[in-house]
Amino acid sequence: HLLRYFGAFLIESGVLVTVVAEVAEDMSSSGKHRSHGGSSRHVKRERLVVLDDDDEVVPVKMPMYHWTGEDRRSRHCPYLDTINRSLLDFDFEKLCSISLSHINVYACLVCGKYFQGRGLKSHAYIHSVQFSHHVFLNLHTLKFYCLPDNYEIIDSSLEDITYVLKPTFTKQHILNLDKQAKLCRAYDGTTYLPGIVGLNNIKANDYANAVLQALSNVPPLRNYFLEEGNYKNIKRPPGDIMFLLVQRFGELMRKLWNPRNFKAHVSPHEMLQAVVLCSKKNFQITKQGDAVDFLSWFLNALHLALGGSKLKKKTIITEVFQGSMKIFSKKLPHPDLPAEEKEQLLQNEEYRETMSESTFMYLTLDLPTAPLYKDEKEQLIIPQVPLFNILAKFNGITEKEYKTYKENFLKRFQLTKLPPYLIFYIKRFTKNNFFVEKNPTIVNFPITNVDLREYLSEEVQAAHNQTTYDLIANVVHDGKPTEGCYRIHVLHHGTGKWYELQDLQVTDILPQMITLSEAYIQIWKRRDDANNEIHRQGA
Repeated sequence: HLLRYFGAFLIESGVLVTVVAEVAEDMSSSGKHRSHGGSSRHVKRERLVVLDDDDEVVPVKMPMYHWTGEDRRSRHCPYLDTINRSLLDFDFEKLCSISLSHINVYACLVCGKYFQGRGLKSHAYIHSVQFSHHVFLNLHTLKFYCLPDNYEIIDSSLEDITYVLKPTFTKQHILNLDKQAKLCRAYDGTTYLPGIVGLNNIKANDYANAVLQALSNVPPLRNYFLEEGNYKNIKRPPGDIMFLLVQRFGELMRKLWNPRNFKAHVSPHEMLQAVVLCSKKNFQITKQGDAVDFLSWFLNALHLALGGSKLKKKTIITEVFQGSMKIFSKKLPHPDLPAEEKEQLLQNEEYRETMSESTFMYLTLDLPTAPLYKDEKEQLIIPQVPLFNILAKFNGITEKEYKTYKENFLKRFQLTKLPPYLIFYIKRFTKNNFFVEKNPTIVNFPITNVDLREYLSEEVQAAHNQTTYDLIANVVHDGKPTEGCYRIHVLHHGTGKWYELQDLQVTDILPQMITLSEAYIQIWKRRDDANNEIHRQGA
């Protein structure tokens, strides 16, 4: 018998030509050819397929052909031992290090640098010839190639590299995340707990790092973003850049919870670039920002990018964090007016109390004014206040005066719906036209068992089976208002231990030490009836 199929690859002047031909069997093995004119052999030529340098060679599908197009060298590449996993870092923007293009980018697995293309005269090809670095990974298709020979590498030993570039989580894995207390070992030998991973402070982005760490430890939000299928098919208007925020946050979440990382820390570079772009440079990597301003903007931007609306359409953000309250507001007469005139004005419709309903993502807790004078030892007294004192603002009775440029209002608040996860913003900074002042008051709070039932009206209490909350994250601001830094305390649900994270530093901390800090943002988790005992043990 003659050879049935053959394939030849010709590289000529930068163009790849694939020739596919079939040689028929001898006349003795198939009687069909005799009916085609009695010839002993029948040769059938197929069309030539011309491909660009950077395109992949795809086998031409022909009827009755079984040629796979796989190069014999694909499974026996001699250069796999040159891969240096300790230099691989996929946290940074996927740009060619020479052309700065993000199209068709390959990572050199020997030195870790990014290059564009793999055809002749491309940056990756030239790099492979110049430095004898032969193994490359396409950062989009996740395929490996050997250059300059230009064949695909197929080897199961490379799966750990693709997993670091694009971690994936099964539903079962996600369900077990809060039950696991096992340490993971990174490629460089350091051990870490998935989810309790340091974030790199590129210059002055610790305010964003603290917020991202806090949100990554909110289980429903984390579980939603770990599975890309939950948000991948959400339709957005053409040219909408806000969805980039969702994609980058999902990628960061999967890296933080990756049990097979090469290193025990993550750089939020791509996430922060999306923040700078989507916030129109209101929040930057190189300039210190306010963690509460960033949290407020980030939650609302995620909600809208996921297809939510201000009133009706809900998303995972509103399901997790959104509560509601009644606001009772009453206009006050000008304080300089005579008493009789004030009495007359209060009878007007304009000065009567009005009630409105409003939703909230977080509750603002006002601190009492800090003392101005030093004590007898010439030291400032650091005042303390119990958490329940500053929560009294929301009991529906306590009134607070709000001053505007023209008018004064008296307001009181009553909670009508408690969300599964409640965020407290402890208002430490007072801003005016000249400077920013920080209130150093320490808030005394328990780590567990904060019951908010008394802040609900009687009819609303019946609709809430559980009103008890446990602390899961505590963001702290240290130092001066304009020069300070942020750190965060988070509870690891699997071990029940508390950890302090400040940029790349991760240390365990006693729960008693958390209450001594200048807390700025807190996230509390509502207990469920079924898991009441589990939460108590974890806390």
